[in-house]
Amino acid sequence: MGPGKTLWYDEQDERIGYIDETLLPESFQTAYCSTIQELGNAITTLAIRGAPALGVAGSFGVALCTRTSRATSLALLLEEVKGHAEWLRSTRPTAVNLSWGIDRVLRAVVTAQTRSEAESKALAEALQVAREDAMTCHQIGEHGAALLPDDCTVLTHCNAGALACSEWGTALGVVRSAVAGGKIVRVIASETRPLFQGARLTSWELLQDGIGVTVITDSTAASLMRKGEIDCVVVGADRITHDAVFNKIGTYTHAICARHHAIPFYVAAPLSTFDPSGNERDVIVEERNRAEIAGYPGRLTVPDTVPVRNPAFDTTPLDLVSSIITECGVYSAPYDIAGIAGKHTKTFTG
Repeated sequence: MGPGKTLWYDEQDERIGYIDETLLPESFQTAYCSTIQELGNAITTLAIRGAPALGVAGSFGVALCTRTSRATSLALLLEEVKGHAEWLRSTRPTAVNLSWGIDRVLRAVVTAQTRSEAESKALAEALQVAREDAMTCHQIGEHGAALLPDDCTVLTHCNAGALACSEWGTALGVVRSAVAGGKIVRVIASETRPLFQGARLTSWELLQDGIGVTVITDSTAASLMRKGEIDCVVVGADRITHDAVFNKIGTYTHAICARHHAIPFYVAAPLSTFDPSGNERDVIVEERNRAEIAGYPGRLTVPDTVPVRNPAFDTTPLDLVSSIITECGVYSAPYDIAGIAGKHTKTFTG
């Protein structure tokens, strides 16, 4: 189920392939990055997006730099790769997975003794990151599916599906695993203003799978909760600190409304999304450009002289989260974020 691989490394042509998510749902097209600058542009424009996918993209980016560099010595290669990595890291400052994926491959590269060893280690580690992401999403799905009633309606926000990962998805991975296990699951996708990731991407994914999905405006969710038409909320995350969950703007509103109506609010996220040393106040929340709010295809929606605010993410205090679903299991309050995150290094090593 799902659209298949969201992004991949083309070893023959030394380039990164991906589904261009800016074109969905009108057109399904793949594209390629042959340089780190092209990868950064794809990330900035949200052609590649979603926390786990950004982790894979970051790891592929370092591998691409390492393997295509024209540096004449190992020392110059490492200097160049580190510089490009820092620039790539800055393209999406809130999502911690991008930096995590970059750092995974950098740690492998700096242990190399020769240029060829650096190239081989970079690609091997990047491909391992992608494999782990796929395994992680399936594990999250299995753990989360157990939380859903046998017949239920799930509200989700933005897109935390296969398009936001290498495959399967986190929040939508829970839905997919529940359906695969025989449960009857209907999904309500909030449109997710201003770029409509819920309307464009989540609905498209679930349509491919034959899973029932209905799109609503973001502000409709509370009314449906009050009418008893939503059984639980399942969202993804871009960063989880010891005090809050960072996710697409609008998530906090759904969490408050869910608490008021006694509806479970679940966060599905890999351990690589955890930032146990971080605090909400210290995290840079990406502010995106005015055009995303002030314009609509063919129309001006905000007068030129009126300012707008367009934060990409908001923060949901952990006390509003019923459970966090990870590849290692389901965790509930009181949350020991550092303790949960500490399981990450053991997940694939036994």
